[in-house]
Amino acid sequence: MDNAAHLKRIHTDGSCRGNPGPGGWAWALDTDCYASGAEAHTTNQRMEVYAVIDALRENPEGPVAIVSDSTYVVKCFNDKWHAGWLKRGWKNSQGQPVANRDLWEELFELVLQSGRAVTFTWVKGHSGDMMNDFVDALATVAADTQRGQRS
Repeated sequence: MDNAAHLKRIHTDGSCRGNPGPGGWAWALDTDCYASGAEAHTTNQRMEVYAVIDALRENPEGPVAIVSDSTYVVKCFNDKWHAGWLKRGWKNSQGQPVANRDLWEELFELVLQSGRAVTFTWVKGHSGDMMNDFVDALATVAADTQRGQRS
């Protein structure tokens, strides 16, 4: 069977009001299959990473293509930031501790250590991409209301 035919394309996004402040995250396979959630005090980057974690947890089978407007998430994998962080003992290129290490460790387990095919594609935010706009709206509502949804 052709694995490409079963590739799940999941859009993700994070939102934060104040940064730090109330935040929200979201992912969607399509407009009928999605989830979002909220945290009272967080950052945009934490919400971007958490959206991917939840998407992978809730869609545990088969190859996945994560589509995100977060260069933070996409470059971590595509530009191999993770390899440098691990080689330097969780220090970034400036020698500082990697921010959001707790979430990155969880995401690395889901992506790097799972043996699962996971790819990352960047999409420009607020550019008319229907699914990016959809997850952006879900994450924003979650941040504003501090309530998530699942379909």
